[in-house]
Amino acid sequence: MFRTNTCGELRLEDKGKKVTLAGWVQRVRNMGSTLNFIDLRDRYGITQISTGDTTVKDVLDTVQTLGREFVIQVEGEVAERESKNLKIPTGEIEIRAEKITILNNAATPPFTIEDQTDGGEDLRAKFRYLDLRRNPLKNAITLRHEMAIQTRKYLDSKGFLEIETPFLIKSTPEGARDFVVPSRMNPGEFYALPQSPQTFKQLLMVAGFDRYFQIVRCFRDEDLRADRQPEFTQIDCEMSFVEREDIFQMFEGLTKHLFKEVLGLEFAEQFPRISYEYAMEKYGSDKPDIRFEMLIQDVTQELKGNGFSVFDNASYIGAIVAKGCAGYSRKQLDELTAWVKRPQIGAQGLVYIKRDSEIKSSVDKFYSPEQLTSLCEKIGAGQGDLVLILCGEKKKTLGALGTLRLEMGSRLGLRDNSVYKPLWVCDFPLLEWDEETQRFYAMHHPFTSPKPEDLEKFYSDNPAELGQVKANAYDIVLNGNEIGGGSIRIHDRKVQERMFEILGFTHEQAEYRFGFLMNAFKYGAPPHGGIAFGFDRLCALFGGEETIRDFIAFPKNNMGRDVMADAPSRIDDAQMDELYIKSCPPAKQ
Repeated sequence: MFRTNTCGELRLEDKGKKVTLAGWVQRVRNMGSTLNFIDLRDRYGITQISTGDTTVKDVLDTVQTLGREFVIQVEGEVAERESKNLKIPTGEIEIRAEKITILNNAATPPFTIEDQTDGGEDLRAKFRYLDLRRNPLKNAITLRHEMAIQTRKYLDSKGFLEIETPFLIKSTPEGARDFVVPSRMNPGEFYALPQSPQTFKQLLMVAGFDRYFQIVRCFRDEDLRADRQPEFTQIDCEMSFVEREDIFQMFEGLTKHLFKEVLGLEFAEQFPRISYEYAMEKYGSDKPDIRFEMLIQDVTQELKGNGFSVFDNASYIGAIVAKGCAGYSRKQLDELTAWVKRPQIGAQGLVYIKRDSEIKSSVDKFYSPEQLTSLCEKIGAGQGDLVLILCGEKKKTLGALGTLRLEMGSRLGLRDNSVYKPLWVCDFPLLEWDEETQRFYAMHHPFTSPKPEDLEKFYSDNPAELGQVKANAYDIVLNGNEIGGGSIRIHDRKVQERMFEILGFTHEQAEYRFGFLMNAFKYGAPPHGGIAFGFDRLCALFGGEETIRDFIAFPKNNMGRDVMADAPSRIDDAQMDELYIKSCPPAKQ
């Protein structure tokens, strides 16, 4: 056999044992004469190999030829190390080498295979298989495995069946773009890769599989960022004969199970629940970070009407209180003003009030010290605090204040990645009105049910009333990130037809895209609902990282390319002809 033990399992109690190890050479230290040390690494850890007692010429000769990342096999005896390294689990022992066999040579890697490497992101992406040898990525992939195992254990214990759904499906473009796949056997026709298994899991409910789940790959052809990939993984779940509270209990339970089994954290209390409207008013976001306060406060009435035209002409004025920041210098405040005026945030400017030994403001020629003090008292700004104020159109200003709040939280060290604060956000609008196209779009997707108490408005022809309809939908949020979202679904054909009508589908369009689902509803669809967790994002948050890429074995870059395999790539003309696709000029790289 190639090995009797791994490089991470031997301990002092194994002293005297004859073993065989195999792995990669992390480094070789030549101490002179016959004494050499080799750090041998595999997935499980590092073990020191010593040649100090050997007189075997083959062993000594072989050591001289070794380079970094050579694959070798070592036979020898476990001995106690003279100079112990208690920072690693195997640090009290070493293997006294009796035989070393080179299993494969290795070229010098383009970057060091260390926790802190000298390789840039692009270089490491090109040699991803080498980057995966480093502990940070190895640990991230191991964490992902443990998350998947624990998810399956929990859902299995609750009676869920893991059922696979198709990857080649019908294109139903509504929301993100589909990836499409040409069909050779059906010229001119295309499959799509699923953005989610939504319609299929609903059909499984019609089929009577009342508890379904799948850890499933999904695909969206959309612009990318650190927490988004063209192919991603969901924990996809659906249940029959449930109401919203049943979903909350079941999947809050899953989240708590993962925290306990993977991170050793217990959550005894029920997760907080807030409405979408409250989240937007107080956090400026539908995915609020509740690890710190600094809530947004409406100060429109207090600041309007004093001759400051910027405020007087604004439809909304909002403020946040940064505790202990009254000592900010003019330079710091100017930098913060420039930061909020960036296009990504879009604020016109920033007004501040410092409440220190005396009260100072960038607008104090329009407001008396008494007025500013009264405002500070109202919003809870005490001695030593800094008030930051933005104004403008309400929705846009709330968004900008929400982003500023997160930035201040980061600058003040309030967003600790080792602290976890989950919550539910619910009562979203069912529909969004788009001014450009002059039509409604589904806030979540077209299969989300309106709240029962809003059904009368749902059937109204008045756009204002339709805009007030609340969705029976919910998101689970962790540290400012949406980690899961779902809804109670429409299970009545007439309600579903009304939804398609509101969204501007003709009867023929709805039948063409979703006829198979509508037809199924005729045969007894149970009340049902579900949720999907973003598995990659969930793993990154549990790992204390911002980016999901480290938790995906072979991710794409921010242009959607696999730089290691050089994909996507062109196919030859013969393949193009088979698929009835015309050739096009090469894309510019």
